[in-house]
This record gives sequence, C-alpha cells and structure tokens, in this order.
Amino acid sequence: MNFFEHQAAARSRSRRLIFLFVLAVLGVVFAVDACVLLLTARSGDGASLAATLVWPTLLTLAVIGLASLYKVTALKSGGGEEVARGLGGVPVAENTADPKLMRLRNVVEEMSIASGVPMPKLYVLEEDAGINAFAAGYSPADAVVAVTRGALDRLNRDELQGVIAHEFSHVLNGDMRINIRLIGVLFGIMVISLIGRKVLFHGASFSGGSRRSNGMGMALVIGIAALVIGSVGMFFARMIKAGVSRQREALADASAVQFTRQTQGLAGALKKIAGLDAGSTLARKAEAEEVSHMLFGNGLGFSGLFATHPPILERIKTLEPSFGTAQLDGLKQQWRQRPPNGMEEDRQLGIAGSVPAARDLSSPVDVLPASVSGQVGHPGLDDYARADVILAEMPEVLRELARDREQVRPLLASLLLGNEEDQLEARHALVAHYMDEADAESTWRIHTQLVADLHPALRLPLAMLAFPTLRQFPRPDIENFIEMADALIHADARVTLFEYCLGILLQKQVREALDPGNHAQMGRLKTQGVKDEFITLLRVVAHAGARDQQEAQRAFQAGLANVVQREVIEYVPPADDYAQLDSIWPRLDALDPLAKQVVVESMTAAIGFDGRVTIAEAELLRTLCAVLHCPLPPMLNRQP
Repeated sequence: MNFFEHQAAARSRSRRLIFLFVLAVLGVVFAVDACVLLLTARSGDGASLAATLVWPTLLTLAVIGLASLYKVTALKSGGGEEVARGLGGVPVAENTADPKLMRLRNVVEEMSIASGVPMPKLYVLEEDAGINAFAAGYSPADAVVAVTRGALDRLNRDELQGVIAHEFSHVLNGDMRINIRLIGVLFGIMVISLIGRKVLFHGASFSGGSRRSNGMGMALVIGIAALVIGSVGMFFARMIKAGVSRQREALADASAVQFTRQTQGLAGALKKIAGLDAGSTLARKAEAEEVSHMLFGNGLGFSGLFATHPPILERIKTLEPSFGTAQLDGLKQQWRQRPPNGMEEDRQLGIAGSVPAARDLSSPVDVLPASVSGQVGHPGLDDYARADVILAEMPEVLRELARDREQVRPLLASLLLGNEEDQLEARHALVAHYMDEADAESTWRIHTQLVADLHPALRLPLAMLAFPTLRQFPRPDIENFIEMADALIHADARVTLFEYCLGILLQKQVREALDPGNHAQMGRLKTQGVKDEFITLLRVVAHAGARDQQEAQRAFQAGLANVVQREVIEYVPPADDYAQLDSIWPRLDALDPLAKQVVVESMTAAIGFDGRVTIAEAELLRTLCAVLHCPLPPMLNRQP
C-alpha cells in the first residue's frame, strides 16, 4: 500500500476500534450487572430485575465514559509529550554534549529531511535499560519520538536508524493518531481495574494488620469486586490492543526496511532485544500497560492472545530467514559475558556518517505524477542520500542555531529578510518592532554572515529543523513570531514563492502543534465536492512555474486532465499569486486520503508538465503537500 492507501486503511481501523470498544463496554457492564445480581440475590432483595440493574448499568457507563473523556482530553491538550512524560521521559536538550544523544538527534534529523516530516521532539526514557522506542502524537506536526536509555547504550548507529525508521513509519502511516486515541478510549475500560487496585492498596496500607474494622473490610470487598470486574475490561483492552497493533508492527518493520534499504540494522536491534536479559520491557509497568500497543518492542512481555507484537524470533526471521534459535542462543551467551556497546560497535565498524554520492543540489529533475504520489510518505535510499547531502552542505553553525532556543527566532526571521537591497532596511526595522534589540541585531548578523548566501535548496530544510525549537516557546510568543513573519512576508507588494512556503509551513507545522487534537481529523470529501477549490489551486500552481501565459495554459490543462476529463475549463491567470490559496485549504484538506492522491498527482502534472521541476517548483510542491498533510521527501523521483 502507498501512503494514501495506508491513510484510508487507518480510517477503517478507527471504525473497527469503535466497534470493539462498544463490545468491551458491554462486557464490563455485563460483569457489573452479574455481580449486582449475585449480591442482591444473597441479600434477599425482591426488586424487579430492571430496577435492580438500571443504576449499576448507568453508573458503570458513566464511569467508563467520563474516564475515557478525561484521558482523551488530557492527551488532546498534551499530545505526544503527555505520553512521553507519563513514562518518565526526559526531553533531549538542544545543546546536549552527550555523544549518544547527539547521534540520536542526527539520525532523526536525517530521517526527518528524507521523509519530509517535521522534525519531532525527542525524549529519552532514562529509567529503562531495555531496548524500546515509540512515536506519539496526533499528527506529524506535534510528533514525539522517545527511545529508552538501553537503546542508546546497546544499539549501534545502523540499528538505531532501523528503530527510528520503524517509528517514522508509524508517523507516516497514520498509526500515531489511532494509537493515541486508543490510549484514551481503553483507559475508560481499564479504569475499574485501576480503582480496584487503588482501593486494595490503600485498604492494606491503613488496616494496620487489623481486620476488625467493618468499614475497612467493606472497602476491601469493594476493591476485590472492582478488581474482578475490571479484569474483564483489562481482558478486552488487551485483546483490542493486540488485534489493532500486531499487524501494524509487522508492516512497520517492512516499511523501516523500505526506508533504509537494508535489513541488518533493524534485524540487529531485534536480535539484541531477544538476546539481552533486559529485552524490551519497561520499568513503569502500569504506564506501559496503557502504551504497550505503540512500542517498538513488547514492553510487558505478554505472548499469545495478548501479544501486541509478532514473536521476536518471527520478526527476525522475516528479515533474515536463515537466523534460528541456535544463533540466538550463541548471542545470548556472548552478551552475558560482555554486553554490547553501541558506540564502541560504531567505532569498530567505522561508521562515521559518510555521505553517499548524490546529484548536485541545483539540478532540476524529471518527474511523473504517479511516481511522486507513490513517493509521498515512502522515502527511499535516494532520499536518505539527498538528506545526507543537505545536512553535509548545511553549515554546522546554522544547525546549532536551529537547536538554540535563544537564537531560533532570529534565525527564522533572517530567512525572511530577503536579498533585495531596497527592502532590507525596512524589513530590519520591522524586525526591531517585534523583537528586542538583542534579537533584532542577531537577526541582522545571521542574515548578513550566514543566510544571505545560503543555497536555496537548504532554506526550507533548515527552517523545518528549527520548528521543534520554536514550538518550545509559550503560545503568546509563538503567535507573536508568526505575526511578525506574516508582516515580513507582506512587507512589500510581492510575495515570493519562498516567503509563501515558509509562511504556510509556520502555520501548519508550528501553529497547528499548539492544538494538535483539533487538526488531526481525517477528511471525507471527494474531488467532485471541491471542484472550484481544485481549479483555483491548479491555476496558481500553473502560473507559479510558467514563463508565459501559453505555458501556464498547458500546465493547467495537464493538471486538469487527472480529474476533469470531459468538461472544458479555460485557464484564467490568478489575480493574486498565492493569497487566494488560504481560503481553499480547509476544504482541500478535508478530502479523503484517496482523493488527496488525485490532487497531489494533478499538482505534479501541472508543475512538471514539461518534464522538469526546479528547486522553487519542488519547494512549492512539498509545501502544498504539507498543507494537505502528505509529507513529500526532498528528492523527486525521476522518470524511468
């Protein structure tokens, strides 16, 4: 399946999840009602069956519903960071000097650029010696990638890259959104069991060894009853997680291999999970129960019906068919004597992040619409080569500024100053209006010394590396910066293509992350329902890359042929280059996934109607895809 088919399948899984949740709720209600009937029968209560069960049923539904609502609301406001913090995660500092954390950041930066996904926030689960990881969030804009300390210590770079690629596949395939919603809805099913545990724990703590207290005895009875009833909910919750997660984990393994084009890294990480005593288990068992379906490895050690992952040996054999139990036993003995050290293995293997050969950054490419739509959400080996080149060509000082909380706003502002001599002074004054004197001077210094001569192909990747740092600021500061960026973009009568791209990415990948749960809806509209918006989009896209009106007309018709084949629609030059796009995005983003594929192919046909895509056109295409939440890698596939 391609990206769009994965997104459509995710909607089907969401409907299945609702159905399973309803069944689980009915199971818990049945268990509560059964207990009530037993108690009332024992006490000789002669009330009618309906009258006896109505209040327990309503109370149970209320507890489950309110608990799920509470958890969903908490996750909606906190997103992936709420999940990471709940497991004891510690954010990775931007200026970290820890070589293992620096290696993690470099791997994730490469993956981010290669896939076209915004750079996620990074967390480390410092308490966990096992090898594990997860990606959490409502959308790529607010994604968090967390790894255990064991993964940093034990995995070499190729293995770490395989694990991160596995997690990025969850980001790209829409699994994160389902995973985080699953935490919320299943919390309601499990809450009765959690209540029972709390009651029993406090009852044992305050009983002082005496069983003469009637009140304490009643509390213990209630706790045991809640625990028994809750076990029904726990059973259904684990079954749902196993059913939803197991197949997706196998697909994520396959996607990770597709991303990195090598099996050794991912297979090596799985071997270390299977061969080390710590495995992939997490220290915080209660919290791990909630997130077990979204982990790279089996965080609880369940097998059989409750296993959220395929058996570890099966996962390894899928990647290396010749690997068996004899080899695994040999690795176990070897690692018991000397546990693996990932950084030491890197030195022994000579892994130093060498840059593979790739074409020049400035070269245009030949494209086919179908090849580009197939590339959305599916980076390949060429994309990683391209990402390596981009990072190698990007001055290290700029990458450091992108991670520096004090300098990230001046850096991003410097990208919008432009190089028009007659505009620089006015734009500098505009920056000084929004920023304090020190930041305004930093903006000017960064622009003149570092950004003014930066290769055009490096500007948007640099901005996307800086977005996670910008998102760390309080909401008012972020809103103020976006307001300043908008003022800089519209400081003169002409909005350049780069200015529009950076401005819209700030909206979609920074502002949306402030309320991630409100921007993670999957659309249902079909292309027929957005005909006017689609035509407006194609007119702007055709105009953007054309040298004259005749060329724009041909580009427009090339894009139109993918959707409107019988109706004759004339090309009309857009009155405003890009501003009119702002009004059409909400409905275009509300298209269903397969309809978005048609739009992406149509945009590609219009941009590449002459068979070539320049840097500016590629920037526009990637930005338009980002608005539609369809991440596009930096290297467009050539025609065969």
